[in-house]
Amino acid sequence: MRFHEYGGPEVLRLDDAPEPEPGPGQARVRVAATSFNGIDGTVRAGAMQGPIPVALPHTPGRDVAGTVDALGDGVTGLEVGQPVVGFLPMVADGASAELVLVDADTLATAPTSIPLVDAAALPLVGLTARQALFDHGGLQAGQRVLVNGASGAVGGYAVQLAAAAGAHVIATAGPGSAERVRAQGAAEVVDHTAGDVATAVTEPVDVVLNLAPVDPGVLASFAGLVRDGGIVVNTTVWMPAPTDEARGVRGVNLFVETDAAALAELVARVDRGELRVDVAERVALADLPDVHARAAAGTLPGKVVVEIG
Repeated sequence: MRFHEYGGPEVLRLDDAPEPEPGPGQARVRVAATSFNGIDGTVRAGAMQGPIPVALPHTPGRDVAGTVDALGDGVTGLEVGQPVVGFLPMVADGASAELVLVDADTLATAPTSIPLVDAAALPLVGLTARQALFDHGGLQAGQRVLVNGASGAVGGYAVQLAAAAGAHVIATAGPGSAERVRAQGAAEVVDHTAGDVATAVTEPVDVVLNLAPVDPGVLASFAGLVRDGGIVVNTTVWMPAPTDEARGVRGVNLFVETDAAALAELVARVDRGELRVDVAERVALADLPDVHARAAAGTLPGKVVVEIG
């Protein structure tokens, strides 16, 4: 499934393409599933041509779960038939296909405790949460963190990881998601539909993680919730993260990066029962244009896995 021009979901179409051959350092993966991420729709629409200059035609799908099908020269540590997961570079062709080429050193062994297709729901959003909280936020046990947008896919992992690290998690969620967010480890849940989040958080936090496309004024207010020397990590990078230089509050705009070692750690957490992978819906590859259309309309039920074959 790929698009030959930028546009709406209708530009996505099923194509026949030559079977790719792995080069040095690459693995060819027979795809079991990929997943939909919001960035897929943004790139398809042509809104990210500056920071993510993909070549057309382009195959979307940043997540991959599948089995190693062939190996290029110089690859070690992988075997043909091995189940793997990975997060593909933003500018590369994605995994909405039967076969995809991947740099072998970016792959991790797939979890064994969940179906392989469901593992496609882990890489991009799991790495985003981990990098935001720990690589950029420096979150430590005993600290307070506000996760704004906790009911989304990244937010679910962020709440789980922060709680497991011993942090006090304050999560924003609507009434329909509050119980699930609490079950994931949130100590406090703020109903973002009932009023201003900034006024509902009455004590300073060490880290704010913003995952939601909020009004710029709301985003700016988050800096005031952070203690002196704290940090605001923002994933909605079209709006710069707020800072307060007078108090040493830093703002970080997060661009998630491929990290096989960190992904392997997340996989281990899944297999130990410490991290839950939530899949709201599984669809066939032919239904991907409909997924893009529903995402644009704001009607997706949660994380959608796209099964191949």
